[in-house]
Amino acid sequence: MSNKVYGIICMLFSVVGIAQEKVQDSIKKEPEKLDEVLVKAVRVEADAPITYSNVSKEELSGRNLGQDIPILLNYLPGVVTTSDAGAGVGYTGIRVRGSDATRVNVTLNGIPFNDSESQGTFWVNLPDFASSVENLQLQRGVGTSTNGSGAFGASLNLLTDAVSEKGYGEITNSFGSFGTRKHTLKYSTGLLDNKVEFSGRLSAIASDGYIDRAASDLKSYFLQGAYITDETLIKAIAFGGHEITYQSWNGVDEKTLIDNRTFNSAGQYEDENGNIRFYDNEVDNYKQDHYQLHWNQKFDNYWSSNIGLNYTYGRGYFEQYKEDEDFEDYDFTPINIGGEIINTTDLIRRRWLKNDFYVINANVNYKKENLDIKAGGFFSHYDGDHFGEVIWAQYAGGSEIRDHYYSGNGRKNEFTVFGKTTYKVNEKWSAFLDLQGRFVTYKTTGLTSDRVALQVDETYDFFNPKIGTTYTIDKQNHLYASYAIAHREPRRDDFENGINTAEKLQDVEVGWRLFSDKLVLNTNAYFMWYKDQLVLTGAIDDVGEPIRATSGESYRLGIEVDAQVVILKDKLLVRPNIALSDNKNKDFIKTEGDALVSLGDTHISFSPQIIAGNVIEYHPVENMTIGFLSKYVGEQYMGNIDSKKSKLDDFFVNDLNIVYEITDFSVFKSVVLSGVVNNIFDHKYESNGYFYTYQDDFSTPGTITTEEGVGYYPQAGINFLLGATLKF
Repeated sequence: MSNKVYGIICMLFSVVGIAQEKVQDSIKKEPEKLDEVLVKAVRVEADAPITYSNVSKEELSGRNLGQDIPILLNYLPGVVTTSDAGAGVGYTGIRVRGSDATRVNVTLNGIPFNDSESQGTFWVNLPDFASSVENLQLQRGVGTSTNGSGAFGASLNLLTDAVSEKGYGEITNSFGSFGTRKHTLKYSTGLLDNKVEFSGRLSAIASDGYIDRAASDLKSYFLQGAYITDETLIKAIAFGGHEITYQSWNGVDEKTLIDNRTFNSAGQYEDENGNIRFYDNEVDNYKQDHYQLHWNQKFDNYWSSNIGLNYTYGRGYFEQYKEDEDFEDYDFTPINIGGEIINTTDLIRRRWLKNDFYVINANVNYKKENLDIKAGGFFSHYDGDHFGEVIWAQYAGGSEIRDHYYSGNGRKNEFTVFGKTTYKVNEKWSAFLDLQGRFVTYKTTGLTSDRVALQVDETYDFFNPKIGTTYTIDKQNHLYASYAIAHREPRRDDFENGINTAEKLQDVEVGWRLFSDKLVLNTNAYFMWYKDQLVLTGAIDDVGEPIRATSGESYRLGIEVDAQVVILKDKLLVRPNIALSDNKNKDFIKTEGDALVSLGDTHISFSPQIIAGNVIEYHPVENMTIGFLSKYVGEQYMGNIDSKKSKLDDFFVNDLNIVYEITDFSVFKSVVLSGVVNNIFDHKYESNGYFYTYQDDFSTPGTITTEEGVGYYPQAGINFLLGATLKF
């Protein structure tokens, strides 16, 4: 181990000894549950100098009728969500402060969920996971140290179902527009002998999608066995999913958006008679299983620890019909038929990904009065195989079914150590220090899907310090400030595009929190300064993945306000939020022909200046909630060159949500009826798109001009979901 690495490790663990005890926390907290220790190392407390939002199981359940977790989080501050199929089922995405999902670090019980190579989060692999979430925390900005790829826009930490003392059973069925239906069976034995609990969930979701043929067939499970005493919690968890999703990542062009906004070009081909047809199995077919073992131990009133083990097994493929493919691209041998040399063919191919992901995670916590110390380590190993096979070809000279026409491998190791301390200096001041060392190695062999050699052998050593302070004005008012540095390595696609430079981010957060019986108000300002930020160019590759490029220096500057107001004697709750920001590339350079052109400061792609939301909850009678949810997203550029053509229009959508629980039953504990009318005013809008430029040297002889193109992902108009949950 290098002296640099050793020095950082020593510095991290020296955090344990930097503070002394004085006063108790001024903010009242509920007694800590052993379940919460699972995520304690990656979360922050209520008074931490970090910008965050908490979401409970109850908040998720009212709208959990089949749509993915990103859609359920749509109304949080600074959040923009999108759906390829247009209705929130299937492939969905989330952006926070303009940063896409690959830059939002997601952990499940403290275990990274982002794919190690692509850095993406594919919620379609875990359908109906919201039904097994106890609570979650979304930290905006760098946040606190977490496991996995660094947070460059936000981190999302999810805790799965807590141990239930009492047994229960639930059956949920929901139906809605576009043939959408969800069926969930959930149970718990409750504590047996006051120590052991078994619980689980089975789910099936299907939808035809708003976009043509954008159908989803999704299945998932969640199984948990727990042993609990006053000092010990051991959880064995297995969960996973199987998704079959017809692709709709091509979007539509400008003309088609007007004439036929639900058109889907995926799978399109021309038969031998010249008729346009669509291949019926242009699908993504993927399975993913997660196995976790957690041991939480409370040694005394001050010391506790957590050890977590994880194994994730993923495997699946994207199937695609291709026309007039060259033999040489698949290692086929040209054939002679009646004197004619055949060297092109129609075929059906599958691009496979098989991967194994291993994690060991351990941390220890000391907490006494004014002192809270956490320290730990994390190690992960990822091994991913990429290969392609042809399962049918009109002509296939010299080949056999399922021969690999490309094959490659990627291996990634990550070792992380951290130390965090919160120290109450006195009744007014507290200080926060978080030091993380993250050490990454990434190696690849073989060919890409374009049959280009990819030989990567890179090592990255990152030191990510974070400091902050909180000032308590009184029991209701708190001010905080923090400064953080984060680094992030490129992803596999970046290496394919010749990028191997790591990104660096400096994040300053300043905020004010107000707590009272009738009003909770959070206000914060931030400044995020990037070096070599990998921004989305606006273009996508042949499997719908956004392409990134290094922008040099760039920044995000903004203010976020969210509140919760209780009025009408607790019958009416209003939760507004707004995020205003300025997001710029500094001295941006673009290529025009053979020349480099400086554009000065330009807008960062997919970063709207205004994002606002509001939730109005009305309780007309006991056990009934009527919610009216609104979301406004300002216009945004889909590229970084400030082209007017690349502008994505602003949109304002509203949903109506009604939940009513009936308890007067002899057979069931209760029946919960719920419904959502999405986009109740039937607004036509596009939440996402793509923008690209290309060189055209045919318009005028001897000249080269730059042309621009765009595509859009239309979202559904008014649509509904209705559900009923039987609890017993």
